[in-house]
Amino acid sequence: MGNGAVPRTPIGELGLNTGKKARLNRILYQFGLKNGSAMFLPYDQGLEHGPRDFFDNPISGDPKYILRLAVEGGFNGVAIQVGNAEKFFWDYAGEVPLVLKLNGRTEIPPASAPRSPLNANVEEAVRLAADAVGYTLYVGSEQQETDFEAFAQVRRDAHRFGLPLIVWSYPRGSVVHSASRTPVLLSGGEKGGDEEVLDKARMAMEAGALGVIFGRNVWQRQYDESLRFVSRLRELLSKYPS
Repeated sequence: MGNGAVPRTPIGELGLNTGKKARLNRILYQFGLKNGSAMFLPYDQGLEHGPRDFFDNPISGDPKYILRLAVEGGFNGVAIQVGNAEKFFWDYAGEVPLVLKLNGRTEIPPASAPRSPLNANVEEAVRLAADAVGYTLYVGSEQQETDFEAFAQVRRDAHRFGLPLIVWSYPRGSVVHSASRTPVLLSGGEKGGDEEVLDKARMAMEAGALGVIFGRNVWQRQYDESLRFVSRLRELLSKYPS
């Protein structure tokens, strides 16, 4: 762990059930750096943002390209929607953990009242051999009541089936900063310069984050450039074992 870094709560002290503990242990200690720190590669932007995110590197519009990058880059998991998981993940099953993203939205509804509807469920994640599921939650949105109801069902199902749940939380309105015993991942957002992104990752790890979930900052680069950036990211995360 880096000098002065905030210590992370050990997995054994998170109050997880057997299935969640086993899967989280597999994600953190059998893949990636295998040191308890994590880097995930999300690829749900095609639904969320349309094709514009693929203009800088058109080949990134091919899900097979992303999955190969996740395997070769040594990620702890790849987060994809159910359609891509059904059609493309089979070839890479067992080589990188799957995080099945259960909901998503387009940019067509007004951004002032966002909500990501469900397009998959936890049972489908189990069938696809996912090691975790993901859900986007807009806290403070005018539709948050419906959003929380859907999220509550996902949380109950994930607990029942023993799958870790990763929440993409996008606050709207008043924001409360509190993580408590919940592991936190830094989301990369739009592509930035190497030093800028790595510095954000370092600050997050120093603050006690579990790791990072970087998509566009990885696959919007050319393949070799992506791997070079990922190598630097791995070097940084290697300094924060748990």
